[in-house]
Amino acid sequence: MAIKGKRILITGGAGFIGTAVCRQLADNNRIVLYDSLRRNALKGTSLLEHPNVQLVVGDVLDRGKLAEAIEGTQLVLHMAAVAGIDTVVRSPIHTMQVNILGTVNLLDALDPILDHVERFVFFSTSEVFGSYAYKRRESETTNLQPVGEGRWTYSVSKLAAEHLVHSYYRERGLPTVSVRPFNVYGPGQVGEGAVHVFINHALRGIPLEIHGDGDQIRSWCYIDDMVEGVLLCLEDEQAVANVFNIGNPRGTTTILSLAEKIVALADSRSPIVHILKYYTDVELRIPSIEQAQTLLGYQPQVDLTEGLQRTIAWYRALLHGQDEAVS
Repeated sequence: MAIKGKRILITGGAGFIGTAVCRQLADNNRIVLYDSLRRNALKGTSLLEHPNVQLVVGDVLDRGKLAEAIEGTQLVLHMAAVAGIDTVVRSPIHTMQVNILGTVNLLDALDPILDHVERFVFFSTSEVFGSYAYKRRESETTNLQPVGEGRWTYSVSKLAAEHLVHSYYRERGLPTVSVRPFNVYGPGQVGEGAVHVFINHALRGIPLEIHGDGDQIRSWCYIDDMVEGVLLCLEDEQAVANVFNIGNPRGTTTILSLAEKIVALADSRSPIVHILKYYTDVELRIPSIEQAQTLLGYQPQVDLTEGLQRTIAWYRALLHGQDEAVS
């Protein structure tokens, strides 16, 4: 069932995933993108020229600005957050404020129209499972890691927001869904993602830096498959009141193998170097997507090699265009 004729608010809408979702929904819906533009994946796209797309530049800590942006909203995708390990470790207070208080502010702003909101999809994180997550189901225990390790301010802030969002379902009847993305990559990515950084370095002949031995294991999900999971959460009634892992277990590899694969596919001469790992890392992260498969019919389609080839081609074209612009 296609989503049509809806007014959709996407907080963090200028981010990588928000931009990709907007691209899929804009032709048949009115989209309000609410974003501070600290990370701007909209740049270089034509989305802001689309008659159905409106950008509101604002921070989720600004409750008044949020209240102005939500008028007439029927579907909400709450993606706004502080993310990226370097940013989180550097700014733990701001991380918790944006991820927790920003969610409180959005829900408070929606209060006058709560009965008209048809779906509220909250973006959480796979990091709620802690350092070791092997095919963990959504119903399994999440991990609260030691206070003082900067990385976990992000996961605990997201977990707290998950509880708050679900409480709005139980107490106020808001049809909520929480999504836990697992390592999304693809064309247009911005920020600190490993695939994005490795490809840019490989295409420029810059060394690819790996923290530690590179034996950390991840499952990589191509952006198109992530967007499909999001749309199912917006469309399917069985999604309501549930949490879903969205990822691709078939895209599993070590960080070192990922770097080697990117160098080979990009036909790059970039060396791979190992540097000191200065933060607590996630050593193993592979999702169970059984619940999304069973309830929503979710099935990732793009394998890792194909996804990397598409992504490399996109960044190569972008780099070529930049070189031409400079010359």
